[in-house]
Amino acid sequence: MEQTYHILRSCIDPIFIIFVFLLISFLICLISGKIKGGVLFLFLTIVLLYGFSIEPTSNYLSYGLEKDYIKNRSVGEKMKLDVIVALSGGSYYIRALDKTFPGETTMARLIHAVRMYKEYNAKYLVCSGKGDGKISDAALMAQMAEAFGVPKERIRIETKSENTYENAERFNKMFVDKDIKIGLVTSAYHMKRSETKFRKFFNNVIPLPADYLYASPAGTPAVRYIPQSQWLYNNTLVFREYVGQLWYGIKDI
Repeated sequence: MEQTYHILRSCIDPIFIIFVFLLISFLICLISGKIKGGVLFLFLTIVLLYGFSIEPTSNYLSYGLEKDYIKNRSVGEKMKLDVIVALSGGSYYIRALDKTFPGETTMARLIHAVRMYKEYNAKYLVCSGKGDGKISDAALMAQMAEAFGVPKERIRIETKSENTYENAERFNKMFVDKDIKIGLVTSAYHMKRSETKFRKFFNNVIPLPADYLYASPAGTPAVRYIPQSQWLYNNTLVFREYVGQLWYGIKDI
């Protein structure tokens, strides 16, 4: 009974409804024999929409980006990091409230960064990113970090960078010593590109992924094969990241 509930709840998702309508349209075209030239195109559209909207595909593609950061790390003796740097993931401004709110990605990264700051006894927490809000993402993250217990004098902000490349470049200008131990906090799918850029300037960069797109299969098995907006969105992030890696690779040639 519980499995039936989860399946029915998944069927309410807009992507699943769109998929069903596309499938019905395809069957009508196929049965009626009309628009023969468009039947194949419609069929391919359905296949792509379905493939990119199910959990197994999302996990497979996400794992390709995050596999280097999905591993057990020995506890051992805890090292001390000099700086924890958190890269922002976006924010949004609501004019009627005259207030800027952190995006979900920014929030996940900031919370993890504060935890790492305390766990590794770092000297500084750096919040980096411009954003599109009335105040910068970095300033917004700094406010939250202070509310979460990080002393104000231990927080530094970098408010000008608009992308990963600039995150690394501007962070480089903040610290003269290139041998400091840096804990880099960003999303796991974004970590490889970020780590590559920061290692251009600093010798000791330790990746500390904040959140993952990949997740071990759980819950009702049938639901994993029902098209869902969540997996389509995850795959959108994956493709954007691959494009970002390609673009940065071209810039570095």
